[in-house]
Amino acid sequence: MEKILKVFIIIIISQMMILSTHAGSDGTLEIKSKVKEQTTEVKDCFETVNRGIFAFNQGLDKIFFKPIAKGYRYLPKPIRSGTSNALSNLTNVITIPNNILQGELKEAGINTLRFSINSTLGIAGIFDVASYYGLNKLKKEDYGQTLGTWGVKEGCYFVLPVLGPTTVRDSLGSIVNFSGGDAWYNVTISNNTKYFENSDYYYSRLTAGIDFRAKNLEAFESLENNSLDLYASVRSLYLQDRTRKILNLEETTETMSDDDWEEIDNQ
Repeated sequence: MEKILKVFIIIIISQMMILSTHAGSDGTLEIKSKVKEQTTEVKDCFETVNRGIFAFNQGLDKIFFKPIAKGYRYLPKPIRSGTSNALSNLTNVITIPNNILQGELKEAGINTLRFSINSTLGIAGIFDVASYYGLNKLKKEDYGQTLGTWGVKEGCYFVLPVLGPTTVRDSLGSIVNFSGGDAWYNVTISNNTKYFENSDYYYSRLTAGIDFRAKNLEAFESLENNSLDLYASVRSLYLQDRTRKILNLEETTETMSDDDWEEIDNQ
């Protein structure tokens, strides 16, 4: 069944590649125009249900994620930075294949070198040794972003329990992760190895969520205090953030900071 699912996903992606519109001589402007158009056309097809799930997630955040994120901030800076570095290094197993799928071969090479150096000399990515060799950290990429660069529209916007906002396109991208597109998922859950447990994958995902939440405590609090409709504000910010990532723009949304802890502590 798993093999059939993998083949099915590959077929879907292949068809999307064929049907996608390629950029012309002014590729950046064409892609930018198309993604902005897609963003404005995204429909909230299940708004009533989405708002209910959003309220549930907000309650869960208040009683679980936010308190843990606040406690996480009391950890010494080296521990926070090391954890963030290791999690960032792990995302390269998804970023590298997406660099290739998007035709970013130079970026794929840099990220491959970064992953190799940091996973060895950097002790599983705890230390960003690659940066000392001039291989600076690049933007993360995922399969949802790749589909976006291929011209695939977002589809309906919806909210998942715990996981939060997404779209049909980004959900398809997530399915690829569980169908062989995420090497970390493969070695922890899909394949039985003596080096990793299934729980290692879930612990890493949970820690990544807490790390991200801790970095954005003030930004989320500001959003909550200044939004007349918090649900609508989060929806808008999510779609804007995905657009910026697809376009590889430098700026980030107010609540989507993924900076290193050293940068945040020095602000």
